[in-house]
Amino acid sequence: MTLLYSFYDSGLFTYFILPFLIFLARICDVTIGTMRIVMVAKGHKLLAPLLGFFEVLIWIITMSKVMQNLDNWLCYIGYAGGFATGNLVGLLLEEKLAMGIVKIQIITRKEATRLISALREAGYGITHHDAMGGSENVSIIHSIIKRTELGKVEEIIRSHNPKAFYSIEEIKFVNQGIFPIKPESRRWRKGK
Repeated sequence: MTLLYSFYDSGLFTYFILPFLIFLARICDVTIGTMRIVMVAKGHKLLAPLLGFFEVLIWIITMSKVMQNLDNWLCYIGYAGGFATGNLVGLLLEEKLAMGIVKIQIITRKEATRLISALREAGYGITHHDAMGGSENVSIIHSIIKRTELGKVEEIIRSHNPKAFYSIEEIKFVNQGIFPIKPESRRWRKGK
């Protein structure tokens, strides 16, 4: 037991291990906080509070260790560094998960028939109309897609009209829509 106390009082623990643990804890709680905000924005009513519980629990434990070591400036560095890194990790994680649905709006000066056909052939539901831009006629194409499909849609745009302007907006809820049709496995049906 005395050996354990002497380890906690050692310079190694005080000036390296403790600040590093604070750094790791802040990465965890800020990453969880970023994911919680995403879940709130997407309307996940059960997951958001659960993430919030763990976010605050980790924060309270971490903050108590910082307050117990006010004379150790390395704890401050670990706390601030963990916060910054946690933001980055949270954003990267949210980007990788690509959850939810988005609205893509494509504005093209070039005739859009080939682009519209390519999007429809790929299974995307689209709405389009002609409009007047700042100085010329344009075509505007709208589609609601799963965020995981965004790369495929962007590739279709680049291959058919690389100079098209497009914007992407987060969508919280859609009650009906046409999403890319997944090929269904054919089943042997009796009588066919």
